[in-house]
Amino acid sequence: MWYWLFKYALLGPLLWLIGRPKFEGGENIPAHGPAILASNHRAVLDSFYLPLLVRRRITFLAKSEYFTGTGLKGAFQRWFFSSVGQVPIDRTGADAAQDALNAGVRVLGQGKLLGIYPEGTRSPDGRLYKGKTGLARLALETGVPVIPVAMIGTDRMNPIGSKMWRPAKITVRIGEPIDFSRFEGMGGNRFVERTVTDEVMYSLMQLSGQEYVDIYAASLKNKGSADESGVGDTDASTNGSAATPPQDGPVADRVPDTRAG
Repeated sequence: MWYWLFKYALLGPLLWLIGRPKFEGGENIPAHGPAILASNHRAVLDSFYLPLLVRRRITFLAKSEYFTGTGLKGAFQRWFFSSVGQVPIDRTGADAAQDALNAGVRVLGQGKLLGIYPEGTRSPDGRLYKGKTGLARLALETGVPVIPVAMIGTDRMNPIGSKMWRPAKITVRIGEPIDFSRFEGMGGNRFVERTVTDEVMYSLMQLSGQEYVDIYAASLKNKGSADESGVGDTDASTNGSAATPPQDGPVADRVPDTRAG
């Protein structure tokens, strides 16, 4: 109940007013059945505007810290995220990536839409960063389509380092579903998982118009790279805890130059 109240009465009208959102490609989201919405991630507001414009309910994997806080703020966060049906994930354990994968499989097994940020965290500078292969593991294990989503303008409304919202034109652009059934039974193959992930990132680059950078965004934020197999991180997803050094050296401008064959 609270999900729809926030969407249509408590928060949605304000988001419509200050963002004047434009929705493109909504017909690419199925009316029924499971699918993965794989989005670029420019601002916290991505997790507000995507559910606002998609008719169906979207479930994100939320970091467990939002459910364990103390004091008034902790109680409010716990109530808010529980009320809108988000799934808490503990990112601190050695099995964090697998736990996230299992949670995603459960959500999709219930026929729901699952929102994921393949970059693993918000972009530190507006560019599109290398995707984590946890997305591919989830798609290959469940066989559901992956639908690329480009969020445009949310970083202007909620700039990095700012807690204030400012009026800005928002566009949410939905791409055509990507079917990876041709890779059925090949989950666990690192080459296949990277190929699948790069195809999704290529679609996101085309939809969003962002410059692509072939390193993990977390490597700039934390001065070290995030776990490649993590499903995703930040405000409404989860991240693995093991560190893996970047495989392609310093910041590069290599773009995934081909669709998966």
